[in-house]
Amino acid sequence: MALASSEAANPHWTPRRNIRDLAHIPGENGPPIIGTTLRVLRNPGAYGAHMVNTYGKVFRTNAFGNPTVSLVGAEANELMLFDRDKLFSSEQGWGPVLNLLFPRGLMLMDFDHHRMDRRALGIAFKPEPMRGYTQDMNRIFRDQLPSWRGDMAFYPAIKQITLDVAASSFLGVPLGPEANRINKAFVDMVQASIGVIRAPLPFTAMGRGVAGRKYLIEYFGPQIEERRRNENRQDMFSQFCRATREDGQHMTDGEIIDHMNFLMMAAHDTITSSVTSLIWMLARHPEWQEKVRQECLSVAPAGAELTMADLDRFELTEYAFKESLRMIPPVPSIPRRALRDFTFMGHHVPAGTAVSISPSYVHMMPEHWTDPETFDPMRFTPENSKGRHKYAWAPFGGGAHMCIGLHFAYMQTKLFIHHLLTQVRVEIAEGYQPEWQAWPIPQPKDGLKVTFKPL
Repeated sequence: MALASSEAANPHWTPRRNIRDLAHIPGENGPPIIGTTLRVLRNPGAYGAHMVNTYGKVFRTNAFGNPTVSLVGAEANELMLFDRDKLFSSEQGWGPVLNLLFPRGLMLMDFDHHRMDRRALGIAFKPEPMRGYTQDMNRIFRDQLPSWRGDMAFYPAIKQITLDVAASSFLGVPLGPEANRINKAFVDMVQASIGVIRAPLPFTAMGRGVAGRKYLIEYFGPQIEERRRNENRQDMFSQFCRATREDGQHMTDGEIIDHMNFLMMAAHDTITSSVTSLIWMLARHPEWQEKVRQECLSVAPAGAELTMADLDRFELTEYAFKESLRMIPPVPSIPRRALRDFTFMGHHVPAGTAVSISPSYVHMMPEHWTDPETFDPMRFTPENSKGRHKYAWAPFGGGAHMCIGLHFAYMQTKLFIHHLLTQVRVEIAEGYQPEWQAWPIPQPKDGLKVTFKPL
């Protein structure tokens, strides 16, 4: 099993606990070999509700060959994400799932190493490069969105345009005929992350994912030295190549490639999912779509190029985006591994235990949200947010591992919504209710069927 080989390849990891070690924690083991994997994949929301209702806010599952203790609630989110006592390893949480695909990505780092690389990579998210990304997005959205008319599947369309944004802002090159292959490599890597077979065997999801990673290494590697020398290039890849750590040293070629692979995946797939969720909500709630449209037009007319300063004026748009992320967060659950024994809600959890939290479940808990099934962006106004637990909403994680591209995601979403909604009205068929795939990143199984009607 790849899980076992992943452990063996990382002897510094805290040894993983097995099911017998966790027998004192209530939960379910499932049948031999597959455990609870299929139940989790089939309907994670319903399965989570069943487990909480049956066993409480601390319970044991056994999915993907990895016995895990789930901690539920805003307090659990705070315990794990803020991690004031450095109890939890993100590397050892995500590693068994992602090490073959995204090793040394920022999310797979802990403590001082994570802090140093995050600080070095932060150069790409400072105001000057962000202004450059804004110009790229304005151009791409202005050029491509006028062709979005009539009946369309939204998800594949936004996926392609998001790839174009990533190619321009992250890589600084027109991808041309390579776009489809790069897109396929990222899709294969993400799908492999939840493959039931964890070894990279031929004709398996993991085999395709590892092949996708190999292709991207070959794509990025030969360009690094030229990007490091060329001070005029302001794309994210070039800035990563020139970035230095606190000791003044550049990251190695391998580290740069791994960071690019991970951040391209994160920016490409999570933003695609998040914007799809927002469009679905605005199509279902045309009164809110009109509010957002009028706000967009009050900032600038259709076709206008927006500046970074303009983005602060998209207040209702931001509320609607936050509410869509509450209802369909791009990362449904977040894994860690306990480095030391700890106690939560009266349950003793031993060192080496795989633990997880579920933002998607907490986002729908009535104890944190009034009428949680209702789409209500106004719950995010400053007045309505008062008194709410800080970690009741965690679509971008939190603490030291808060998404480094958070502001990039807000910027891209606001620019896209302005360029789209000032040109068209988004409609769906009466009674339309797409089925959503929850893992690894939420998406509508039919691509989200919408109609774009020119204003």
